[in-house]
Amino acid sequence: MTAGNSAGITPKIALVTGGSRGLGRNTVLHLAKRGVSSIFTYRSNQAEAEHVVGLAAKEGQTALALPLDTGKVSSFDAFVEQVRESLARLGAGRFDYLVNNAGTSHHAAFDKTSEEELDSLYNVHFKGVFFLTQKLLPLINDGGRIVNVSSGLTRVAIPGSASYASMKGAIEVLTRYLAKELGPRRIVVNTVAPGAVATDFSGGMVRDNPEINKRVADMTALGRAGLPDDIGPMIAALLSEDNRWVNAQRIEVSGGMSI
Repeated sequence: MTAGNSAGITPKIALVTGGSRGLGRNTVLHLAKRGVSSIFTYRSNQAEAEHVVGLAAKEGQTALALPLDTGKVSSFDAFVEQVRESLARLGAGRFDYLVNNAGTSHHAAFDKTSEEELDSLYNVHFKGVFFLTQKLLPLINDGGRIVNVSSGLTRVAIPGSASYASMKGAIEVLTRYLAKELGPRRIVVNTVAPGAVATDFSGGMVRDNPEINKRVADMTALGRAGLPDDIGPMIAALLSEDNRWVNAQRIEVSGGMSI
């Protein structure tokens, strides 16, 4: 259950897409450590999602898991209704923080990328983020916060990442426009751009391949690949009141990758 607040301050609620694994999961759990309840989405692995629910409960916070394919805009209206129902379970009508984190990886040379592959990336990484945020706007509290997760690959060009990085670049532009247009509602919007992180993303490429892990470490000022615990706490901190004046920014969290 949601931890109480003796000061009478209304507990905060976050919605995190792709919250059952990797950076999303880490964000949900670090928000829980800060007293924030979450509604998070998962693509297909319900058991994995329920495990995150249990871990959040150990931190004294409620986390509710909802299935969602962020690449299918046609499902968003039904999802928004599920969010309304979940908010009611949390005793709220709106939520405070939106973290657009869900994504898929893609590695192929520019001249080998098919139209179908590009469309799939577009649907998840740009179209899905654009319209899910649009659909959820009525449920975000004025004075709320949005974090769009991008990638260090928008700054550092690594062959094989052109299509993925281009979609993330579009998200960074969208972030600035959202910050401008949602300013009258005092909604802060920022981009967090992680560097290479050792998760199961890209089939666990950085986590499980020693050669790639070393290559990442060698190009990083702090001498290692990133870990989920390097990213989740940063997003949770960025969403806090301490960072209320940070707006329309791209913040790279990469340990100093390729500087």
